[in-house]
Amino acid sequence: MGYAWRVTEVEKGPRGLRRGRGARERIISASQQLFRDQGINSTGMDQLCAAAAVSKRTLYQHFSGKDDLIAEGLRRFDPDILPEVFDNPDLTPRERLSTAFEIHAPLCPFIAAAVEIPDPNHPARIYARDYKLAFAARLTQTAREAGAPDPELLGEQLALLLDGASARTRVLNTDAFSTAITIATALINAAIPAAATAAHHGD
Repeated sequence: MGYAWRVTEVEKGPRGLRRGRGARERIISASQQLFRDQGINSTGMDQLCAAAAVSKRTLYQHFSGKDDLIAEGLRRFDPDILPEVFDNPDLTPRERLSTAFEIHAPLCPFIAAAVEIPDPNHPARIYARDYKLAFAARLTQTAREAGAPDPELLGEQLALLLDGASARTRVLNTDAFSTAITIATALINAAIPAAATAAHHGD
C-alpha cells in the first residue's frame, strides 16, 4: 500500500532513473524517500535533484519549490484513507476499527511534516490537519456503524492512540503498535455493547 515509500530497482541509479518514469514522478518518488529517511529540513534541493537524476531547471519546471514538493507528496499519501480497511466488505465495522492498527507507517509523514514545519498555514500543515481530521472521521463513522453509543469519543480515542503509537515507535526505536492494539481492543470492547457486536455478526 501507499504507506511504504520505496525506490524500485529501476529507479535506483541515475541511468535507471532516466529509463524509468517521467521526471515529475521521479522527483516525487525521490523526495518522499529522502524526506522519510533523513527529514524534510535535512534534504537539500541539490541532493534531491541528484537522487531524481534531474537538473534544477527541470525540477523547477515541475514544482515552484520545496514547499510545493512537500505538499504534493502528502497529497498523494493515502488519499482515500485506508480503503483496504474501511471499505473492506469482508470485515465487520468492529473488525475494521482494530485492523486499522495493523497497517501503519514507520512514522506518519503528516506527523513528521507537522514537527518539522512550524508555520500552521504552510500547505503541508494544512494537508496534515485535513488528513488527521478525515482519518478521525473515518474511525468515528466506523464506530457508529459498529454500534458504539458515543462514536465521536471512540473515534477520537483511537485516532489519538494511533498517532501516539506512531510517535512513540520513532522516539524509542521500537514497535509500540503491539501495545496500541491491546489498548485499542480494550477501548473497543468497553465502548461497543456485546449486543451490537452480535447484531452485526448476524447481518
